[in-house]
Amino acid sequence: MWNSSILLACDVCQEKQPDILKGITHGVGPQGDTDYIIIWSAIFIVLATLYLSVKYLVNPKETAPDHIKNIVVE
Repeated sequence: MWNSSILLACDVCQEKQPDILKGITHGVGPQGDTDYIIIWSAIFIVLATLYLSVKYLVNPKETAPDHIKNIVVE
């Protein structure tokens, strides 16, 4: 089905990647500290959003009988 050589980085790209990303992705990777700040900020936002969405889906703390969640529950 999938050829693993297509999914992993080629030899030329591996030489240009920082140590943490070697063999994972194509391209040159992050170029400086600003790129890492952007990447870690995006990771934080995604993880915070995931945490809050699961938290409020599991326990929304809404007790009103006419709340819209009761349509799904019933």
